[in-house]
Amino acid sequence: MTTVRLPLFPLNSVLFPGLVLPLNIFEERYRAMMRELLKTPEDEPRRFAVVTIRDGHEVAPSAQGMPDRTAVPERGPAAGFGDDLLKAFHSVGCVADAATIRERPDGTFEVLATGTTRVRLVSVEASGAFLTAELEELAESPGDEAGALAEGVLRAFRQYQKRLAGARERSLSTGAELPDEPAVVSYLVAAAMMLDTPSKQRLLQAPDTASRLREELTLLRTETAIIRNLPSLPASDLTRGPTSLN
Repeated sequence: MTTVRLPLFPLNSVLFPGLVLPLNIFEERYRAMMRELLKTPEDEPRRFAVVTIRDGHEVAPSAQGMPDRTAVPERGPAAGFGDDLLKAFHSVGCVADAATIRERPDGTFEVLATGTTRVRLVSVEASGAFLTAELEELAESPGDEAGALAEGVLRAFRQYQKRLAGARERSLSTGAELPDEPAVVSYLVAAAMMLDTPSKQRLLQAPDTASRLREELTLLRTETAIIRNLPSLPASDLTRGPTSLN
């Protein structure tokens, strides 16, 4: 088994390969991580791993708006995750490549990263200023009938978009072309659907592309039927991802 050790960034959301991740970083452990990544030459990947926090484990108390500077948070790279770090996080995550790391005058950071490769957590280390993890890269195998399944998912996804736009009384933008490569389709649809975090995590860790597409087809049909019978939905953009409060 070939492994790699990378900085570890836990989130309350799921990152998929190919998807963009904006981060607003103010906690010291993640600021230290970004300072370390900035030591990597610009022409080399500035990589870290994103994993989803299991229910019941929180990074830090947070709310909408600016962080409470008067609060006295628990300190250290593993603060808020308990004694068994492997149990605090889902075992399958995604490597992120930070294309932009911009430090603000107050020492916080704006980061724009892109998911690249799925990985499995092997171990987590908390001896430094931030968490690091030993990771095993997960190959993406197509599985059976991935091409045909991708076509079905794209048709179902377009219906889902139309129903969602109708429920919001919005017009549907059709300018963007959707991909046709099965793995790319599977990740894009998984990220774009309005699903809870556990459902997205299950899609990320699907054993192959075809399995992910089959589950997405079921979810799309179910969600579209639900939307059809609802008078309205909350007005949140289909492909908008929340900025992490880390």
